[in-house]
Amino acid sequence: MPEPAPSSLPPAPSTTASADNPGLAVLCLSGSLGGLELNSLKFTAWMQARGWNATFFAPPATPLAELTGQWAVPFVPTRPARGLGLLAAAQALQQHLHERQVAVLVVTQNKDLNLASLVKLLMRGQLRLVYQQHMQLGQAKRDWFHTWRFGLLDAWLSPLPGLARQVAEKTRYAPERVHVVPLGLPVEQFAGAALTPAEARRALSLPPTGPLLGILGRLDPGKGQDFVVRVLHELRTAAALPVQLVIMGELTRNEGDAYLRHLRELIGQLGLESHVFFREFQPDPVVFYRAIDVFVLASPNETYGMVTLEAMAAGVPVVALAAGGTLELVQEGETGLLYPAGDVPACARQIGHCLAQPALTRQRVARARAYVQGFSQQQQCLLTEEVFRSIGVRGPAPE
Repeated sequence: MPEPAPSSLPPAPSTTASADNPGLAVLCLSGSLGGLELNSLKFTAWMQARGWNATFFAPPATPLAELTGQWAVPFVPTRPARGLGLLAAAQALQQHLHERQVAVLVVTQNKDLNLASLVKLLMRGQLRLVYQQHMQLGQAKRDWFHTWRFGLLDAWLSPLPGLARQVAEKTRYAPERVHVVPLGLPVEQFAGAALTPAEARRALSLPPTGPLLGILGRLDPGKGQDFVVRVLHELRTAAALPVQLVIMGELTRNEGDAYLRHLRELIGQLGLESHVFFREFQPDPVVFYRAIDVFVLASPNETYGMVTLEAMAAGVPVVALAAGGTLELVQEGETGLLYPAGDVPACARQIGHCLAQPALTRQRVARARAYVQGFSQQQQCLLTEEVFRSIGVRGPAPE
């Protein structure tokens, strides 16, 4: 069954690249389907709906490629290349960009910058190159190679002020070219969902009654699903709360199922087989948020936390690990509740507060919903277009 489009925007107008409406391309050569990949495709769809002649470049025969057809996003299958195959891949990509009169290429994965940088060199000044940051930088990248490669970028988009500061600290990239542009989400899609909690639970074959926790994301040790399973055990034993848990997500492609087996073994050891429910990842997660009572974020290295913003927009209480970009998104006691890394009892207590204090929880949810309006898809697109204009790409005239 086709997944719904990523927003309620009207269909994109029929456009042709020209001097007055140059082409836009988004490159994401990932074979997985997670937050980064979906955000990249959604951004392309939103810009297309605003009149841009947009094209999405991604690997063929992947879940992401399948979604381009469902969402009517122009798609060019492009395989990642390394080593000796890089030049041929760059020449092929250059030809596609030339045919589509693409003036600006947005790259959403750091590892795709080698290919994109080579394409820019081949196009001899006819292409603007923009990096849309989704992940933390990790180690410092101030060596000559990264300095040269980053120097080919016309603009760097960081989704949070803290990540922009990280660029200044860990690279030699010109700070005046770094712009804070939050990754957007279709706020109204989450806030205006007509689905009731009971309908959502039926749709996902979940228990019709009782408090339900939820964690959404790739099944990976870095996402902390095993930690949340231990929190569930703490709530059911130490606090005697009849809480259950839904884990939604898919395994990382080509990395085996060892972590899923670990999760199932842990659930069995703790006697939670009847209280934990695995559900496949869905590009439209509204049904997940409507079904749960508390959203739990357990990733210690969450760069941005789109799922946190989605939960806020959907009106779901958020209990999140106090680390990474989450500290910039969740204000303790105001828009959500935080807990220290690895502290199972502390996380359980915060969840207990959400369930035991409905009036205070509703107040936090209301503040969170107001706060998340600043992260709308319209805001991301408007700010991105401002950056494009600053580097000489005008784009379609507003209607």
